[in-house]
Amino acid sequence: MDDTRISRYISMLLRHHPEAAGITVDRHGWANVEELIAGVSRKFPIDRADLERIVVRDKKDRYSLSPDGTKIRANQGHSIDVDVELEEKEPPEVLYHGTAERFAASIEHEGLKPQGRLYVHLSKDEKTARIVGQRHGKPVIFTVKAGEMFRAGHKFYLSVNNVWLTEKVPPEYLAVLQLTHPN
Repeated sequence: MDDTRISRYISMLLRHHPEAAGITVDRHGWANVEELIAGVSRKFPIDRADLERIVVRDKKDRYSLSPDGTKIRANQGHSIDVDVELEEKEPPEVLYHGTAERFAASIEHEGLKPQGRLYVHLSKDEKTARIVGQRHGKPVIFTVKAGEMFRAGHKFYLSVNNVWLTEKVPPEYLAVLQLTHPN
């Protein structure tokens, strides 16, 4: 069994399309574990032990199980309207955003937008941002003046898996840290 493929499928279901497996999520993003297992099993036969292994081994810590183990949710990255009960936090002075080089000019002009998600995802370090940026081509890393944004009234949240989230980042708070192949 390919845990990576199954994890990606579970992530897609919990964050974007629960209806694709006949499951529902509540207003806080929680799905019934047994419903999820039944829905996922239509495509990938899994049981509770498989699901628990996938949750525990997920390097990005994408999922949370409820304390009683009956519910599961994705920690962040949703495009569906859910409230994962994020607590507002003061961010560090600088955060990072990694993207593909082909998006850099648009971001410099328009700023960072959630692009179909509920929030813009930001990293606490350059290394993580670079990994994210490499997923879709040559990476470009932006620094985000998060402390300045916070003092200007922008809200920040820290997900349980340590991803910084905000609704948008206006261009005046961004700077290109490193272009891998400058023009």
